[in-house]
Amino acid sequence: MKNNKKNGKRSRLRAVLCCLLSALLLASLIGCDSDSGDAESTPTPTTAESAPSATPTETPTTPTPLPSLDTVESVLPGRVTVSGTEFQVNGQKLFINGVNTPWDNWNDFGGEFDAAFWDTHFAELRESGVNASRIWICCNGDIGINIDEDGIVTGATAKHWQNLDTLFALAEKHGIYVMATLMSFDNFKDSNKKYTRWRAMVQSEAAIQSYVDNYVVPFCERYKNCNSLWSIDLCNEPDWIFENAECGKLPWEALGSYFAHAAAAIHKHSDVLVTVGFAIVKYNSDGYSGNYGSDEFLQSCYADKDAYLDFYSTHFYEWEAPWFGFPFDKSPEAFRLDADRPCVIGEFPATGMLGDQSNSTAMSGSEIYRSSYDNGWNGVMAWTSNGVDDCGSLDDIRDGVKAMAEEHKAEVFPE
Repeated sequence: MKNNKKNGKRSRLRAVLCCLLSALLLASLIGCDSDSGDAESTPTPTTAESAPSATPTETPTTPTPLPSLDTVESVLPGRVTVSGTEFQVNGQKLFINGVNTPWDNWNDFGGEFDAAFWDTHFAELRESGVNASRIWICCNGDIGINIDEDGIVTGATAKHWQNLDTLFALAEKHGIYVMATLMSFDNFKDSNKKYTRWRAMVQSEAAIQSYVDNYVVPFCERYKNCNSLWSIDLCNEPDWIFENAECGKLPWEALGSYFAHAAAAIHKHSDVLVTVGFAIVKYNSDGYSGNYGSDEFLQSCYADKDAYLDFYSTHFYEWEAPWFGFPFDKSPEAFRLDADRPCVIGEFPATGMLGDQSNSTAMSGSEIYRSSYDNGWNGVMAWTSNGVDDCGSLDDIRDGVKAMAEEHKAEVFPE
């Protein structure tokens, strides 16, 4: 019996212990559930403070589509033409209230082209009263154009054309007439990678023809229906190719052969106007060292009646004044340019003239626009609108171009 009682007590004790252990285990499980929870039992936070923190989901952005030449709505009313000594649009006189925006990133087209810059800058130019910009299509010949060791040109890169398509679409969109400068004396400088190729090109008629056939003509064909392409400048400041050893000191006859072949082809394939941006009137006037842009000179280099320039666009900086005078207070003819076609000052410093040279006069960049207009020039184009060097920017001429656009609206923005 004694043993039976002990066994009974032990059985009851085990039963009690089992109950206690079961209770503890259940409580533990319930506690774990309340900490981790499941979808149904976990309460939903009702405030931002009680909600668990999370990394926001990035929403993909769609790039703004670039304008297309096929679809862009142009605000330009028509092409720029020449009638006698005037530029005209739809029979109305046009004054080139212009600027130079030579590059954003050196060698933009086929290089580091930034469509956003050109979109924004063209809008700012138009808002300020500017109607035209001179842009370097090829800054030094290292990028964009396919040219071999013998100077033979086979075309241009796909990226070069794509970037130019966007540029001209943006010009149409914002109403900016573009003077397209195809090359510069920089192409020939011995500090550049391909300078020997460019020197070879202008000294071989076959190579010149390859450049004209495979680049100049395709350029015209591609953009000849864009009103924004108002002119082609065949070369920026060829004077230095002739004068400077670092550019080869090439003869005018070689440069003239290029000018003549290219001008003739442009005139045969489009109605785009043609010019050459001479650095100094010295080489653009028979009153000095000879006019290497005259019909007579060009056609002596290449016998074709279409080898001519539609207008002159000589440049001026104040160092020139002691030798060649001051253009902004006199007519183009008094500055000793031929008066048989329109004349533009293709470059002058936006900061204006200090009047510290003999034959010069102190004059702000803004004042130059009004004075040039009053003296019969067909346009002026300040260097530069985007401040690429220390010659100033749009801020230096904004008052002048704005005043011209307001006072001579019909000639700055003809309809």
